[in-house]
Amino acid sequence: QVQLVESGGGLVQAGGSLRLSCAASGRTFRRGAVGWFRQAPGKEREFVAAFSWSGADINYADSVKGRFTISRDNPENTVYLQMNSLKPEDTALYYCAARDGSPGVYGYLYDYWGQGSQVTVCS
Repeated sequence: QVQLVESGGGLVQAGGSLRLSCAASGRTFRRGAVGWFRQAPGKEREFVAAFSWSGADINYADSVKGRFTISRDNPENTVYLQMNSLKPEDTALYYCAARDGSPGVYGYLYDYWGQGSQVTVCS
């Protein structure tokens, strides 16, 4: 059974940093892609970042470009989202998702989802 488990969320002041982790078990995605999405209360889920496991293809939403970095740890089968210079508008429930194939910006493309990790940024 494939599982994605996020961790690392929390409460941080504006300008601070957090690192989210997404640990995959049950299979690897060495030929696939992993993405991060977020959903704030009352808003639709939105794309944050995604990359091919090979690292050849990386996408970021304009709103996080230059502040967030997606990376992976092969031996641990874990993907990270390093979030710097956090803003109150980054407050949301963050999900990681995985799929076979190239990274995409639409959630419906992904087959596997984690349960989410809450990030709250206070001003």
